[in-house]
Amino acid sequence: MKRRDFLGALALVVLLGGCGKEIRFPPVAPGKTVLAFGDSVTFGTGAAPGEDWPTLLALQTGWKVVNAGVPGDTAEAARERLRPLLKRHNPALLIIEIGGNDFLRRRSPKAVKEDIRRMIHAANQASIPVALVAVPELSVLGVVTSRLSDAPIYQELSEEELVPLIPGVFADILARPELCADRIHPNALGYQQMAAGIYASLQKVGLTPVAR
Repeated sequence: MKRRDFLGALALVVLLGGCGKEIRFPPVAPGKTVLAFGDSVTFGTGAAPGEDWPTLLALQTGWKVVNAGVPGDTAEAARERLRPLLKRHNPALLIIEIGGNDFLRRRSPKAVKEDIRRMIHAANQASIPVALVAVPELSVLGVVTSRLSDAPIYQELSEEELVPLIPGVFADILARPELCADRIHPNALGYQQMAAGIYASLQKVGLTPVAR
């Protein structure tokens, strides 16, 4: 996306956000590079190669989706590796899925939130739109009862930084054992559901390619 288009979209976000209307962005055309940035859930742990959600999203959209998922990564560590990737790939869209490992390590949600905010700001400085995948804040009770909810920091960041949120998709998958390889990773079918959910959320804000 050109800087002029990005700034125009950002202005539209501010305008429509203030009016309580749906946020819209210019679509990312097929063939454009999209950076999927995250941890093992972006990498595809729990499924075979090629069954990860970035690969499946590429098939749905025609985008060149770069899988920048690193198993075990935290928001604290990931913020240091983002800028070089943005510079190398110059993506038309950045999709961030990060934070689960921070929650497992009992890091403060406030600290995780600020790490992700720095990633969003790094993309903003490069005029790259960001979409944020909400991650559930895992708890023993939530896993046992199959009732998981998105950590509140993602909705807060979406509102404060004016970025599209992809809510509920990851939490819904982890709440369904048939979609999981283990308690924190989807299986192949789960990644199919994740790709479909991410695509649907991006479609709502206009980021997916225009249907022919």
